[in-house]
Amino acid sequence: MEAKTPFIKMENIKKTFGKVVANNNINLSIYGGEVHALLGENGAGKSTLMNMLSGVYTPDSGSIYIKGKKVEFKSPTDAIHSGIGMIYQHFKLVDNMSGEENIILGQKNGIFVSKKSIRNKINEICKKYDISTDLTKKVEDMSVGEKQIVEILKVLYRGANILVLDEPTTVFTVVEVEKLFNIINKMKENGCAVIFISHKMEEVMSICDKITVLRKGEVITTINKEEASPKMLAELMVGEEVELSINKEKVRIGKEVLSIKNLSLYNEDKIEILKNISFNIHRGEVVGIAGIAGSGQRELCEAIAGITPVKQGEITVDSESIIGKTPREIINKGVSMSFVPEDRLGMGLVASMDMVDNLLLKSYHHQKGLLINKKDMIEKANQIKEELDIKTPDIYHPIKNLSGGNIQKILLGRELDVNPNLLIMAYPVRGLDINTCYTIYNLINDQKKKGVGVLYIGEDLDVLIQLCDRILVMCNGEVKGELMSFEATKEKIGLLMGGSRIEREEIKVV
Repeated sequence: MEAKTPFIKMENIKKTFGKVVANNNINLSIYGGEVHALLGENGAGKSTLMNMLSGVYTPDSGSIYIKGKKVEFKSPTDAIHSGIGMIYQHFKLVDNMSGEENIILGQKNGIFVSKKSIRNKINEICKKYDISTDLTKKVEDMSVGEKQIVEILKVLYRGANILVLDEPTTVFTVVEVEKLFNIINKMKENGCAVIFISHKMEEVMSICDKITVLRKGEVITTINKEEASPKMLAELMVGEEVELSINKEKVRIGKEVLSIKNLSLYNEDKIEILKNISFNIHRGEVVGIAGIAGSGQRELCEAIAGITPVKQGEITVDSESIIGKTPREIINKGVSMSFVPEDRLGMGLVASMDMVDNLLLKSYHHQKGLLINKKDMIEKANQIKEELDIKTPDIYHPIKNLSGGNIQKILLGRELDVNPNLLIMAYPVRGLDINTCYTIYNLINDQKKKGVGVLYIGEDLDVLIQLCDRILVMCNGEVKGELMSFEATKEKIGLLMGGSRIEREEIKVV
């Protein structure tokens, strides 16, 4: 029997950036009709490898074969013509255009091709892959899941039968994940090859057939799903035994550190985005917030941090009212608060700066005189690098060239260095490898033991239940309910996230 030809074969691929070896002697085969996971810690070389497959980078050495034919991609267009569709974590869509317009954007359809024939082709693709969505909606009005579907249809419309999905479910609800997995299974049935990059072990074990693990730019192994377990995969990624459990610390609850009463927030169009929110946090307590993306979590964090002005309601930190205060004014009042925002390189850190200068941003205004003394910051940068095991050539290396996990550790290190009484964290483990995630969970528990009050906004419901003492659930700008962690289940949280109220005596409904 003749051996099956792989859709993708990468042989002895090597790619370096200066002295950094991103990929070294990579060998990888992906077959049609299979979903193949690519796992590895942040900085393991996954993105570099896929960027070579999609024509963004050119290998320094080695060969790429598509369905047995050797190819040399000079641009992403060459990869598209070979049937490769790359679907990035950050969507590349035009917000003020409809889904349908985005799908055909840039296509050479010819002047005599009617809208009807284009629509028929899209409908055929939707039917083939069991896709159902309203493509007449503008992208700006779509949910994250709907935008992902438009991205998939865009590459399928261009003839792709090899799809690369990079962290496709980062901000998805449970229902959106199920819809995506149904589409992936239909692709598999229709003979497509799917590369699935994710840090979510349960999703990898659910949807994938084979798993390739990268570590430090090299392939460690390729195994069938049946041979694997989440713990084994984590250890292969890290190179040593790892503990995948959150040990919730029992801490005596202290005095109130944050109080929010009747908080409402309006956008520039005077639409209410936060509706009469009230809750509090005590020292030594981790309070989680669950909710579908866009339910007001980001706006709540930014209101507490003083980034977004508040005109209605009360926010008190350490008995100090901070309503109407800017972040600088809050610091000058002596309020002990740190904020780890959702946007690490937009709001949190300056990408072109190194560790030292990013640490300096938090404290330079305290220095006297015209010249800034960096000596203390250099010492702190070295200390944070060592304590959090930050992988960087040195503390003067621009942080934009580091992996997501290392960037997040720098941001966390800076915010924890001020010894806050209140720590606000918005999606602190989004897109991070499993080992870095548990490092951050341990840091949160360490802060809890020190008596810090923590507001933790996350997507993983299992983690919220294991890590937090209480969980508030938001929907459309409202707090729909509050659960103690010992009574919380994914099902209860999911109902509240969808806007339902749970009529049970043991659940505190707000």
